[in-house]
Amino acid sequence: MRNRFDQQLEQLNEDLIELGAMCKEAIADATTALLDSDKQARQKAFMVEYEIDHKERDIESLCMKLLLQQQPVARDLRTISAALKMISDMERIGDQASDIADIAKFLEGSNITQQVHIRKMAEAAMRMLTDSIDSFVKKDLLLARQVMKEDDIVDDLFMEVKKELIQLIAENPEEGERCIDILMIAKYFERIGDHAVNIAEWVEYSVTGVHSNNE
Repeated sequence: MRNRFDQQLEQLNEDLIELGAMCKEAIADATTALLDSDKQARQKAFMVEYEIDHKERDIESLCMKLLLQQQPVARDLRTISAALKMISDMERIGDQASDIADIAKFLEGSNITQQVHIRKMAEAAMRMLTDSIDSFVKKDLLLARQVMKEDDIVDDLFMEVKKELIQLIAENPEEGERCIDILMIAKYFERIGDHAVNIAEWVEYSVTGVHSNNE
């Protein structure tokens, strides 16, 4: 029974890594759609988001089998519980990548994205997500805690983009609608950073048994 359980735990680990890769792909495609007005990348972001939803349900099903059919010890139970929390955050990241790609179509031909720090914000959010997933793969507590600290960088960039957009609207009122679209996208990147922090916190919990918000 334990051998079967260990095999299923390993499958869970592989599935989570695959889901994390899908999330990174979705954000990369959405960012390309936004910054390069790339229609093909936009469609890819939608397709990957659909795949993320299916993968999340598969992982959830596996977690329930592990909980109901086996008798996990404390550390295994933490791993499964953390996995259930992480896939929820990853699914939301997929949704937000899709939302960014959707709004991007209204910004085609506009150079506003080149006038604000949205690229830098996208890169920072992507780095946080990549590091949070790497921290899970490597069970790296230092990396997980670094992700938690980097949330301030994304938050500060959001405020910078917001100020830049307010200035642009003041100078070019006719661009107001597009500026609001970019502000919404910036908010999605900020939320992606928040989800990356959540993932890192659940990595910490799976390793130590302590969740940062409960300290």
